[in-house]
Amino acid sequence: MQISSRAQNIEPFYVMEVAKAASALAAQVAHTDAPMVFLNIGEPDFTAPPLVQEAAQRAVHHGHSQYTAATGLPQLRERISAWYASRFGVQVPASRIVVTAGASAALHLACLALIESGDEILMPDPSYPCNRHFVSAAEGKAVLIPTTAEERFQLSAAKVEAAWGPRTRGVLLASPSNPTGTSIHPDELRRIHQVVQARGGITMVDEIYLALSHDAQFGQTALALDDQIISINSFSKYFNMTGWRLGWMVVPEALVSVVERLAQNLFICPSTIAQHAALACFEDASLALYEQRRAEFKARRDYFIPQLNALGLTVPVMPDGAFYAWADCSELCRKLGIKDSWDFAFEVMNRAHVATTPGRDFGTAQTVQFVRFSTASSMQQLETAITRIRAML
Repeated sequence: MQISSRAQNIEPFYVMEVAKAASALAAQVAHTDAPMVFLNIGEPDFTAPPLVQEAAQRAVHHGHSQYTAATGLPQLRERISAWYASRFGVQVPASRIVVTAGASAALHLACLALIESGDEILMPDPSYPCNRHFVSAAEGKAVLIPTTAEERFQLSAAKVEAAWGPRTRGVLLASPSNPTGTSIHPDELRRIHQVVQARGGITMVDEIYLALSHDAQFGQTALALDDQIISINSFSKYFNMTGWRLGWMVVPEALVSVVERLAQNLFICPSTIAQHAALACFEDASLALYEQRRAEFKARRDYFIPQLNALGLTVPVMPDGAFYAWADCSELCRKLGIKDSWDFAFEVMNRAHVATTPGRDFGTAQTVQFVRFSTASSMQQLETAITRIRAML
């Protein structure tokens, strides 16, 4: 069978390859005194709050499971709009909000709507691998620009300007970022957007971790800067609905009908039951619970990062959001006599029964010396992981 070059150009999602190996080992050690601790997948250990679960059950019971509009339930778009106003003080008309089958569908739609074959999209290195693959799937080219800890592993206006070429179409940023948990300062984001706008380009910002910000100076939506910015968001992370596959995008008014037409043909609509359930995310009781959980994520970060640093797994920039630790393992690789973070991840997996994610997925800018830990697991799991890695060393 002849496979398309498009498919062949998509690299493996290495985090999932490592996850398969970890799951296989987990089955072998499940009944021992050292079962596997999973710190490799970016998935909250919390599930949807009670009101959300009850709303889903009501939708099923009352038969609210038929197709919705491709742009989503009007009442859900309205509630998202109201949340932007109450949470971020930004007025985002519901008419500009398109509910999608996860943030993945939103990114796919944005890229298909805006990228021509051969267009280049500038992205930071390191960054989430699937984002560059959405660009590739639209027959564009992701151009990864190396970043440093001094830059918070984020792009700057100066770097965007220097990298801009004749085929450049725009930028795709993430704030907070996966794998680093760092955000772009709003002032720098404004300067980046000005560079992009001056060249007739597009600014896309992945904000799926935005509501999990722990620092007020960074916890601001890019939508406050300009209504021409395209923002991608999700119910997976802050709202703890990973497997429900529900997200949304905010686009300029002129782009809504284009995205709607694409969504009608590619997805028909997002999950109707998930949409009815998501209405309950914005109830006062649900929002209060989400804020309690956000505080718990911060407590986990505040425990785990210093512990990693003490072990020699240096986290060069304290993450201001999300639930990741981007740790430099090069010193420990030298001590253990192993090559890089890929080997380190398997060493820790096999000897300490702790699953992590090597940096290979996230780019090429020194990523071989970094490993990503997810702090989305319980405090007990994090403490166990530290104890085991310390004993291994």
